[in-house]
Amino acid sequence: MRRRRLRAFLGQYGHPLLTLAGMAAAWHAATAWFAIPGWLLPSPRAVGEVLYAFGHLLPQHIWVTLAETVAGFLLSIAVGVPLAVLIVWSPVLQRTIYPIILAAQSIPKVAIAPLFLIWIGYGMFSKILVVVSVAFFPIVVDTVTGLMAVEPDLLDMVRVLRASTLQTFLKIRLPASLPYFFSGTKVAVTLAVIGSVIGEFVGSDKGLGYLILVSGSQLNTAMVFGVLAILSAMGIALFVIVEGLQKVLCPWSVGR
Repeated sequence: MRRRRLRAFLGQYGHPLLTLAGMAAAWHAATAWFAIPGWLLPSPRAVGEVLYAFGHLLPQHIWVTLAETVAGFLLSIAVGVPLAVLIVWSPVLQRTIYPIILAAQSIPKVAIAPLFLIWIGYGMFSKILVVVSVAFFPIVVDTVTGLMAVEPDLLDMVRVLRASTLQTFLKIRLPASLPYFFSGTKVAVTLAVIGSVIGEFVGSDKGLGYLILVSGSQLNTAMVFGVLAILSAMGIALFVIVEGLQKVLCPWSVGR
């Protein structure tokens, strides 16, 4: 069983891991060969040494950013999915609210974050709202697309069978929308990590975004690279979790 799981893991992630290892080797060789200063481009070894030296401080900052990311992502789902259902349900909302959501997405989130800070303060909730502002859009748009992507012939058939609106939604529209929903959530969960860092950039005294600001001001480039690596690993882990849920809830939508 363990060997089978290991083979499955290597089959899926072996090539990306080898690519990352090759990039790290080329990175290390370039810093050594061209004698690049550490403050400009640290070597992978220097990044690892800094992370090890400050390892006792990292867990609390990782936890803060992870909590903001997950909370904002879940809140985006809790608000976005019902709104998508209402948009599909009501032609009026399709003509009014939906275009406003599309227009609001073009507003830079860095410009919104200070407003949340002014209105709510320096607590975690303001960072969560920044995450929602980033992750909300793909969930709504993809869920709306999925709910409206049902074949017209199938809808005509259930009307002939005198299915109620609720039955049509639960039996036809909802299953058809799940692949689109998970496509949106996989995009949203990676954007949620970015949103939490944006919120911490604007105003925070903890979190990985705060570490990047402090390290950059001190020209501690190795720590900046280390935090970026942690954020990348966090985003990948959350993506894999969402993809695992997709395999459980709608396995027909996952390529083999």
